[in-house]
Amino acid sequence: MVTITAELPGRDELLGLYDGVGWTTYTRDPDALLAAVAGSHLVLTARVHSGALVGLVRTVSDGVTIVYVQDVLVLPSHQGAGIGGRLLDAVLERYAHVRQTVLLTDAEPGQRAFYESRGLVEVHDVEPHPLRSFVLLR
Repeated sequence: MVTITAELPGRDELLGLYDGVGWTTYTRDPDALLAAVAGSHLVLTARVHSGALVGLVRTVSDGVTIVYVQDVLVLPSHQGAGIGGRLLDAVLERYAHVRQTVLLTDAEPGQRAFYESRGLVEVHDVEPHPLRSFVLLR
């Protein structure tokens, strides 16, 4: 059984989760990761019955017109059990009144189908008028 809560994770478990999914760019600067998570508009965590952190989703938002789904991550040992879907569904429900939901992710196999199953559309596929998206990564 997995419980979804708005409880912020501790430093060690947060670093363990991000390292556990291979997101080492985030864990190279633990203080920056902790500040980013603390500064998020919403953080939801997924924990197993023992209390261990197995997943997390976080957003950046004004709470009215736009929400960026910044991170959706689930430990590989718990992937495929619906945890990522539950986390993302909780975010989409919480922000149902917000006009724009934006998510930027890499092109790993299976991600498109996962996000489309939740109603998201790749920006170039938006109808009737395709949109453009721009990014500057440092």
